Order: sequence, then structure tokens, then C-alpha cells
Amino acid sequence: MNLITTKSENLRGQIRLPGDKSISHRAALFAALAQGESRINNFLVAGVTKPLLAGLTSLGIPWEINSNTLIVQGRGFAGWETPVDVIDCGNSGTTLRLLAGALAAVGIPATLDGSPGLRRRPMNRIIEPLRKMGVRIIGDDGHAPLRLEPAGSEIRGIDYSLPVASAQVKTCILLAALNAEGQTILREPGPSRDHTERLLQSLGVPLRSKSHRAPAAAGNFGGNQSKERQYVTILTPQHPPHLPAFSLHIPGDISSAAFIIVAALITPGSDVVIENLGLNPTRTGLLDALSRMGADIDIQKQNEYMGEPNGTVRVRYSKLSGIDVDGELVVRMIDEFPAFSIAAVYAHGKTIVSGAKELRVKESDRIAAMCKELQTLGVPVAEKPDGFIIPGNNIPKGGRVSAHGDHRLAMALAIAGLQASGPVIVSGAEMIAESFPTFTKVLQSSGANLSSEGGI
Repeated sequence: MNLITTKSENLRGQIRLPGDKSISHRAALFAALAQGESRINNFLVAGVTKPLLAGLTSLGIPWEINSNTLIVQGRGFAGWETPVDVIDCGNSGTTLRLLAGALAAVGIPATLDGSPGLRRRPMNRIIEPLRKMGVRIIGDDGHAPLRLEPAGSEIRGIDYSLPVASAQVKTCILLAALNAEGQTILREPGPSRDHTERLLQSLGVPLRSKSHRAPAAAGNFGGNQSKERQYVTILTPQHPPHLPAFSLHIPGDISSAAFIIVAALITPGSDVVIENLGLNPTRTGLLDALSRMGADIDIQKQNEYMGEPNGTVRVRYSKLSGIDVDGELVVRMIDEFPAFSIAAVYAHGKTIVSGAKELRVKESDRIAAMCKELQTLGVPVAEKPDGFIIPGNNIPKGGRVSAHGDHRLAMALAIAGLQASGPVIVSGAEMIAESFPTFTKVLQSSGANLSSEGGI
């Protein structure tokens, strides 16, 4: 399926986006572990969440969707049923990793598998800590399929340092820790998104987070303290484990909003307002980076619900300047780099991204794939092992590009065509439905010239 973008005049209007993908996953799973009926408004119904819902059905959890409200009849930690078949997680790494932690907590056998793309993604990140907790888990050389079996004894809490900052890995361990014996302490080298901590705290789980300077390395006799921060999450489980049923309104997904924001910034005359947008500070790295580039972004109103901040954001066309991006900012905008790269293409001056090696193990190798397709459009981007260099002052020439089976890459390439000198044709654009099914409709309603062959 192809998505065709041609040069657009301006983007204008008020927009409400589908619910945040990360919060939708967590809310559905926590509702299944809770006791009683939970209602989740503005739930994201998309390719990445459907495998989770299907998985809940196979685990004996009743649910239904009315409009965009998900209603889940939670069965608690003792009410899940052993699935008859393999649970297919599709292309969703979030579904597989979070379900692995939940299954460890409830203690029933199950096998988790998914698409060829999901089978390529690294799973030792959850296998190792789960095994340290006493969970019996078998993986195919560190990849899916994963087979979880009853531990035969109590799961135990651990003190564990994550090799990379990862909200999915952290959440997997915290879910298992809900039914562990003893406290679990997780240490991360960066500030990964904290939706899990906020939701669990709002449900009464004894959990706290803090950050501090990591201790100096052994043998450092010069008295210099380490400049690296360590992010620590501590969960003290309740016995027996219990989560109450809840009601939640999910804010719009800032990772989806990233494409609308960048589209408005690069299209002269644009003035777009995005309502009910999630503004969790662990997810707003893109807004910080774009502001450093000179973006006209105004947060007009803010609220908070169940620990999750949201607000109304106004974005207007801006003349951007290139910047350097590295360090903790990379973690806070890791999913937004495809959109960010398009802002860098149209900016004045060079943009250098470093420390983003994690982009190579997403739905695609986003560094290699994005560089290849931008080069196809005539942008002289340079690939680095951990990022890329975009010289700026570029007008893409148009052409046919590939989504590489990656929903975010497809959307980034589509908005690249809004000011290109010729049409940009994105093949494989059906992947957009994985996370943002209304992408084309939202941009068209704002004035963008997009059309699809076969529809999205």
C-alpha cells in the first residue's frame, strides 16, 4: 500500500489524537490483573494493541470495546487461565515483554511468540532478570518464542541494574515483582518513561523512584565524583498481591503527535492546536529538542489524571536551526527520532545525533533505514554507529521510498514530502495502522496533501 505526499500550503486546525500506546498497553494489562470492572477511555485500538487484547482473551479475561472505551473484567492474580495455544504478540515488543512479566506474576505456563520482525528483537533483556527472580523461562537464543513455566517456588525480588534504560524491561520486572517475595530494586542508566510507576502508585502499590549520582568507579583515587546519574525504582510487594479496579482517561500519544508537530513546523503558514496531549516529562524530549531548534511550541493548558500530565499544545511554523542531541535527551525522545530527523532535514545548519544505538533494535534498524531513505530523497545524511548527521538546508527532491515494515518510518517519510520538490511515495504505508490508524485522515483534515493507493 502506498501513501503519496505532495507539497502543501499550510496546516491548520484543532486535533485530538488516539490514546497513548504505552499507557493503553499498561492500562489494559493492569485492568486484567485487578479485581473487578475497569473502564479505560480513549484506548488506542491499533495493530500494536490488538495482540494484547487477543492475548487477554486466551488467558480467560473478558473485555469489550464500546466506541473507544475498553471495559475489562479483571480476574486478579489468581484468576487467569492457562492458554490453550501460543499467544501471538504480532509485531509488538511491548505486548511480549509486558505479558512475560505478568505471566511470571500469576504463575501459569504460556508461550509468547510473534512476527518475524519481533523474533529478531532482543529478549535476553527480560530473560536474564526474570531468571534471577526464579522464573523458569526458555528463549530461542535470546529471542522469541519464549516459554514460561511455573516456578515451583516463590518468585523473589532482586536488586538489578538494567544495561540500558528501557521502560519495557523495567515494566516486565516490576510486574513480576508484584507477586515476589521481598523488595525489588531496579537501577537504570537513564530516565526511561515512567507510565508504569505512575499508574501503579495511583493504584496504591508501594513504589517509589529517585535519581542520584552513580558512585565513582573503583580505583578512582583522584576524588572526582561520577557525573552519570542513576535512576532507581523500588517496589515493595503486597501479600497477597492486589490491584483495585479503576477508571482512566488516556491522553493523546505524544509519539504520534510528533509527526503532526514536525509537519506544522516545516510547513509555512501552519498553526495547529493539539488537545489532550500526554505531557509526561519522560516523554517530552522531542519538545525540548525542537524548542532548542527554535520551534514555536506553546503549552497552553495542563491537567493531570492518575499521575499522568496532559495539556493543550499549539504549534506554529518556525525557522529551525540544527542542534546536537545526545545523553539523557536521547532516552526521552527515543521513539521520536524518525519525526525529529525530518525537522533536521529542513533546519538551517547541521544536526548531529549521538548515543542512539538503541534505534538499531526497534521495529527496523531505524538509523540505517532512515539514512537510506533520506538519501533516496536527495538528503546527504551520514550514518554513524550510534546516530546520524544531517547537514540541514535540504529540500527533499521527492521519490519512492520504503517503510521497511516500520510504522514510524512510514509516517516520517510521509511528512518529509510536505515541502519536497516532488511527490514522495511511501511503499508499505499500511504499517502506519500499527500505532496511528487515523494518521492520513488527521493530516488531510488539517490541509496536508496526502492520498493513498488502496486506503490506510
